[in-house]
Amino acid sequence: MSLVRLRTFIEVYRQRSISAAARALNLTQPAVSQHINGLEVALGRPLFERQVHGVVPTAAADDLAADIGSSLDVAESALSSARARSMDVSGTLQIIGHADFMAEKLSGELLPLLESGIRVHMHTGDGSLVAQMVLEGHCDLGITAHPITDERLKGEVIFRDRVIAVASPQVAHRLQQATDFANGLINEPLLAYDLKLSLIDHWLDKNRIRYKTLLPAVVGQDLRGQRSLLCRGFGWTVMPEFLCREQIAQGDLVELPAPVGDTEIRYHLLWLPSALRQPRIAHARQILIQQLKSSTADA
Repeated sequence: MSLVRLRTFIEVYRQRSISAAARALNLTQPAVSQHINGLEVALGRPLFERQVHGVVPTAAADDLAADIGSSLDVAESALSSARARSMDVSGTLQIIGHADFMAEKLSGELLPLLESGIRVHMHTGDGSLVAQMVLEGHCDLGITAHPITDERLKGEVIFRDRVIAVASPQVAHRLQQATDFANGLINEPLLAYDLKLSLIDHWLDKNRIRYKTLLPAVVGQDLRGQRSLLCRGFGWTVMPEFLCREQIAQGDLVELPAPVGDTEIRYHLLWLPSALRQPRIAHARQILIQQLKSSTADA
């Protein structure tokens, strides 16, 4: 079986569409169909059931995909990275992620890319938008703290950090004086990342703090704005430690005691496997994984 046929099979399998795979591979639809037909002849079994809207993998296709696993992605990534080292990778990299992470963590790790001639355009968005923009090809790479659920995307954890509860010294002192810390905390104004209270619920659940209703006073997807309000003595929240470490060291914020323990946040770099055929994207992916994983180790 040729590498070209296997690559084509994997793309059709992921996309569930001949036309979408053709666009991703920069091939014509007849060429993609020819590769799939050739593979089916070699195996002696059909791999896809053709339907009006796309294709459905057969059991034979599922077996073949399981046998291949991630080995083709690994091989293509290594090949693209080697090619990038010997080619001009200049051009524009489109990357999307959480605003606060992009500003306070990613920006400081871009220097190797900029020095290699890559221009970087940074876009901001939450988890669902990040995945959508990468899937649709509007952005080359994405960074999200949400789990990757779409099988068409690949991802790797590039940064992890403690999630801690913080407030101003005034609010922290008031909570220390309360007869019931949990009740006092729930009655203070809350600043939240979103109405789902994703970060906050996880922290409260781990620390066995129960509540009936919890309506945030402020909701915003850039935690730096919330940090500013906290430093002015208003409310409390939970956030990744990297966003408030400096303010805690300066005495503007205080880490609130966790009755049981703090939680953790993981940021994923995500991409379309087919995008790694572009040396610039493969190079950027490799550099960002190295840089951000190194920054986690140094934290």
